[in-house]
Amino acid sequence: MSLFLIVLLPFLGALLPGLMNSAGRQACAGVTFIVTLAASIGLLTNLPAIIAGDVVTARIAWIPELGLGFTLMLDGLGFFFASLILGIGLLIITYARFYLSRDDNMGEFFTYLLLFQGAMVGIVLSDNILLLLVFWELTSLSSFLLIGYWKHLPEGRQGARMALAVTGMGGLAMVGGMLILGQIVGSYDLSVILENREVIQNSPLYVPALLLILLGCFTKSAQFPFHFWLPHAMAAPTPVSAYLHSATMVKAGIFLMARMWPVLSGTPEWFMIVTTAGLVTMVLGAVIALFKHDLKALLAFSTVSHLGLITMLLGTGTAFGAMAAVFHILNHATFKAALFMSAGIIDHEAHTRDIRRLGGLRKLMPVTFVIASLAALSMAGIPLLNGFLSKEMMLEEALHTTLFDAYWLVPALAVLGSLFSAAYCFRLIGHVFLGPVRDDYPAKPHDPGSGMWLPPAILVVLVVAIGVAPFLAEPYVRLVTEAVLGDTAALPKAHLKIWHGLVPALFMSIAAVAGGLFLVIIYAPLLRGWDAMPRPEAKEIFDRVIAGTVALARGIIRPLHDGAFTRYGAIMAATVVVVGLHAWMTGTTGATARGLQPVGAVPIAGWIMLVAATCGMVFLHRNRLLALIFIGIVGLMVSVGFIYFSAPDLAMTQITVEVVTIILMLLALNFLPNRTPIESSILRRSRDAAVALAAGGAATMLSLNYLLRDSVTSPISEFHLANSYKGGGGTNVVNVILVDFRGFDTYGEIIVLGIAALLIYALTETLLSGPVRARLLNRTPDQIRAGDMHPMMMVVLTRVMMPVVLMVGFYIFLRGHNEPGGGFIAGLVVSIAVVMQYMASGFSWTSSRLRYPYHGIIGAGVLVAGLTGIGSWFVSKPFLTSDFTYVRIPPFDKFELATAAAFDLGVFLAVVGAVMLSLESFSRLARRAHVPDAEHAMDIDPSRDDADTLANPQAEGGA
Repeated sequence: MSLFLIVLLPFLGALLPGLMNSAGRQACAGVTFIVTLAASIGLLTNLPAIIAGDVVTARIAWIPELGLGFTLMLDGLGFFFASLILGIGLLIITYARFYLSRDDNMGEFFTYLLLFQGAMVGIVLSDNILLLLVFWELTSLSSFLLIGYWKHLPEGRQGARMALAVTGMGGLAMVGGMLILGQIVGSYDLSVILENREVIQNSPLYVPALLLILLGCFTKSAQFPFHFWLPHAMAAPTPVSAYLHSATMVKAGIFLMARMWPVLSGTPEWFMIVTTAGLVTMVLGAVIALFKHDLKALLAFSTVSHLGLITMLLGTGTAFGAMAAVFHILNHATFKAALFMSAGIIDHEAHTRDIRRLGGLRKLMPVTFVIASLAALSMAGIPLLNGFLSKEMMLEEALHTTLFDAYWLVPALAVLGSLFSAAYCFRLIGHVFLGPVRDDYPAKPHDPGSGMWLPPAILVVLVVAIGVAPFLAEPYVRLVTEAVLGDTAALPKAHLKIWHGLVPALFMSIAAVAGGLFLVIIYAPLLRGWDAMPRPEAKEIFDRVIAGTVALARGIIRPLHDGAFTRYGAIMAATVVVVGLHAWMTGTTGATARGLQPVGAVPIAGWIMLVAATCGMVFLHRNRLLALIFIGIVGLMVSVGFIYFSAPDLAMTQITVEVVTIILMLLALNFLPNRTPIESSILRRSRDAAVALAAGGAATMLSLNYLLRDSVTSPISEFHLANSYKGGGGTNVVNVILVDFRGFDTYGEIIVLGIAALLIYALTETLLSGPVRARLLNRTPDQIRAGDMHPMMMVVLTRVMMPVVLMVGFYIFLRGHNEPGGGFIAGLVVSIAVVMQYMASGFSWTSSRLRYPYHGIIGAGVLVAGLTGIGSWFVSKPFLTSDFTYVRIPPFDKFELATAAAFDLGVFLAVVGAVMLSLESFSRLARRAHVPDAEHAMDIDPSRDDADTLANPQAEGGA
């Protein structure tokens, strides 16, 4: 199966559980299971190639200019982690089906689970570090949704926020590290990076890249000092804990360290940082786990400890350490997922996870007892179980590792961590399952159905099988280790065996187990000492750091971001002026190469009118209607300027935009006082004037300097002029730019335009249904309006002109590819024609004859434009790549057919829909309220009561 399909299957499958939600729990779990099973089977089809030593790759160019490609790579390491993600995922899906209650939204849960699954598979199969970063952040987002799935629990919401904050911070740091790594090598492909060990380690940027990447790995894999987020994420449902925090998400950082091992390890910096962090995390997590009373909290800190163990092994930088790390990743995934599911079974049946309220469950839950005990004994390092084998390898590696020039330090800490690990495992078995049966359980415990105990039982079978016959797992472990090392010759000669003789590692393991038993025996006084001992709480520290950061941010932002647009404008303009003045003073702007051209009387007259209108708007802006008139004059003079400089497309656009916006603004003025109150002091107005004059002067001087000097590079207009007809099939360069060269920008703009119109509509709905409605009903105009709202001459004229204007708009649309025009201008022309109907005949008359809702027109426009762009994918071209041809249909002459016309049609529809929806929203406000009997009210003028209009229907001007 294609690697693309393996990665995309979970994302595509995430659509199904929500659709199947109404079909029941079984349907939701069933489709999720089938999707995961299909991806697993697809992964297994590549196993023969992996066994043969091949690397399966798949590549699609995404954004090659940025070095971002959808490139995937499947080797032994990727197969190992992908099989853990999908294989354990199948068991978790089955378990979750029976664990979650009927009140839980199964469709939502399995949707989140599949999204997370796809992101994790994407991480381990990515061959491009930028693509890996995309999936990395997706795991943070999807795990946030899973951890906070029980939204009614405050601890669930807080745990989700904490996990997102910590892992998101690390992910941001890792972005910087990966970018540095790509710059060092000159490529963002992992396969290329892994071949440049010497280049990377000899670079002066190696240490910064290493620190940033390790920060991302440590936060994701809960290494000290970022270990605290994982236990608080245990507020999630147990299937989430078993999946994310034992087999998948927390292993993402471990995976990345293993993936980057060939190029980042082997240096003193790697050894000191990674080994030290791993040792501290291993010991600290084990110590804390021993004194936790919540079963899941105990398992969470044990996970932290074992992740530290794996990190320490990778930090040693030896081939044997890498092999031990790979083996323990496999073993930990089996026994820890089984333990989490066992804890969930206990909580599900006994209604508590508090160890102090349990005990004696051996007789009441015999199946769960066997499963949990075997998994816990494996975690403790008891022989004939898989955890013993990898833990003994860890002790052997620790025995040969020297840290801080102390040969005894690493072995001593490794034994100490193993000792506490054995102790909490023995405590889990003894305090939960052994002892007498109690009579005060919150609910009577009993073994659940097979749907809940079978998934962990399958994992425990692997625990025992690997522990008894490690040779079964050895070829697989060696295959994965070879992928980690990147060199077959570097594979250690060690073999996985139960008995290695009376080696020091065996005695260290015996000491750890015996010490663990002793700690459980003296647990009561140890607990009292632990409770009495002062110690920092990571959660409190985190909360204080977050609170301090928020307070600092508010202290900085509030003086600057106070909601006053004038302040934002003043700061930005003053900054630009100061920077520009510095460039001007230092001579970096360059010398001019030619003088000014002579200016005729007409341009001077136009310039005087433009300046006069601008000054009039500034000095008379308190009169809102007068200011709007001046704005219209400014827009008109800008249009004349476009015509003078031979830009008819821009002139037509400017004029039509001016007409539409002036009408909309006039409607908005209906709800505002005629005069703007004075809100600024003289000092502030003086400041604003000084900043405005400085910014305007700076813009003038910059424009003048730019126009009077020779360009050092050829302008981009030359490219557009040379390729407009050849590449886009049109001679109107402006239109070809909009629908071809920069079609993606235009597509985004019509989406934004549609969203703006929908927001105006939503605000109107809120105003008309809220307390503002009463104010609109009681509002009286500040001046006497004309009695004839809809003059007969205007009504007749607009209705006669309507088909003519529509024909003109259609003509402008068709000619746009080769002459001034196009979909945007045509949309505005048609909008003006409809606007005139509203103005002449009234809102009710016009809207009653509307066949298609404006919302639908906007959606149709965006859909048509999007489908046009998607069509290019079917011919292996980038999104929105246009094509054209010429056809001849007798008796007509040869004419052009271009796909850009369909895209322009989408632009046309979106513009018409957005403009008219905005107008309709303002017009509905002008009616002041929803009056049930006012279907024929001429309400474009709010000065008239609906009752008066109904009493005199002839006022509709022939409607």
